[in-house]
Amino acid sequence: MAIHLNRRVVLASAAASLLPLRAVAQDWKAQFKELRLGVSSAENEAGALARWEPVAKYLTEVLGVPVRTYRVADYAGLVEGMRGDQIEFSRFGPAVYSMGRRVMGDKLKPLFRDIDNNGAEGYYSIVVVKAESPYQTLADLKGKPFLFADPNSTSGYAFPQYYMRKQGFDPAAHFSATAFSGSHENSVIGVVRGQYDAAATYWTNEESGMVQRLESRGMIPKGAVRIIWKSPLIPASPFCARANLPQALQDAVKEAFFTMKERAPDVWKALTDGKVKGYAPAKHEDYLDVVAVLDELDRERKKRGS
Repeated sequence: MAIHLNRRVVLASAAASLLPLRAVAQDWKAQFKELRLGVSSAENEAGALARWEPVAKYLTEVLGVPVRTYRVADYAGLVEGMRGDQIEFSRFGPAVYSMGRRVMGDKLKPLFRDIDNNGAEGYYSIVVVKAESPYQTLADLKGKPFLFADPNSTSGYAFPQYYMRKQGFDPAAHFSATAFSGSHENSVIGVVRGQYDAAATYWTNEESGMVQRLESRGMIPKGAVRIIWKSPLIPASPFCARANLPQALQDAVKEAFFTMKERAPDVWKALTDGKVKGYAPAKHEDYLDVVAVLDELDRERKKRGS
């Protein structure tokens, strides 16, 4: 795969060849003969491979060590993979990250997160229905079946659960039935096929979200669904590392991602659908509101004895 380097990157690389810095870089390369990039199968396999395999190849060439994707069964598997030192890096949904911090504490480290083309560092949970359906509000869905994505999904479960309750709609009582589809793709497709009346998924802006991704791939007709509910802003998903990794390795991976758009535009486009402008540093404090939402959901589960 061709990687396009501009003059500034070449000069920076030349400066990095000074002996003391080279020695530091080689330290982590001697320790890690391979790096593993966690990818959840909550996204269908073809879609995940199309986005992350080019990234793994790009990182292999830039970092100088083999990088491979490490697929797990679900979002929770990313946490278990990190905790068991089976994964070095992965992108986490905000709720999965918050869950991971409960399990791993500061051994799980956020590195950076997306900035979309409009400059926003977050996204939303939305509820979609078929475009021709009569439903206009959550109230209209009383007694209807509803799809969530995954119990560890932020936009596909945690945020809609929390904010629906705050607005007076307890999903357990309001809908005739609720189920987990296993992925955002399955949820939207389930609505389009008429298997469920509504579903929760994610949305960034008019140009970016799960609905737009499915439309662009021809997996659903354009305009097949419409939005009837939107949550408050959710902080963008953090790309994370195990904190026990050498700082030089963490820095090298950050630099590779921060310069990907310039170095390998085709890889960047495949990963981001061309909807991301760049990256911003991420820190744990960015996700305290998400932690609070999960804590509240846990209290509600305990009250119900589930």
